[in-house]
Amino acid sequence: MSGTLRVRRAVRALLLDGDALVLIRRTRPGRPVYWTTPGGKIEPEDASPEAALRRELDEELGATAGPVRQVFACGEQSPGLYRLNTFYVCRLTSMDVFRRHGPEFDDPRNGRYDVDHVTCTSAGLASIDLIPETLAAYLHDHAADLPGLLP
Repeated sequence: MSGTLRVRRAVRALLLDGDALVLIRRTRPGRPVYWTTPGGKIEPEDASPEAALRRELDEELGATAGPVRQVFACGEQSPGLYRLNTFYVCRLTSMDVFRRHGPEFDDPRNGRYDVDHVTCTSAGLASIDLIPETLAAYLHDHAADLPGLLP
């Protein structure tokens, strides 16, 4: 079944804390350091994409967020897999990184998941390797708009 393409739907948070975005700095063996937004796959037991986002924020950051608004979506293709990422802007209401408990933390071979705050400006975000590239391009043009998009 080499012609079968799986679709993986994921939710990601553009999580604002003051004038900064809360990002995850990934350090993985054999790969340069990069930054990504908190979030992940929508699981069958998630009642909605928003429920999946809130679950992921709790797992990855020990965080809760206020109201969310969808602002961006992009796809990434790799052999046999198409990732559809939907991004939501929201404001951080609480975070306790000692409560993190997602499955990604179970195996040290996955590398490090460090929490970073990066100024939510084109210049601030240009100084890091943010993935996916389509998100970096979107934020280059729209970082200053995010606070005004909060519900």
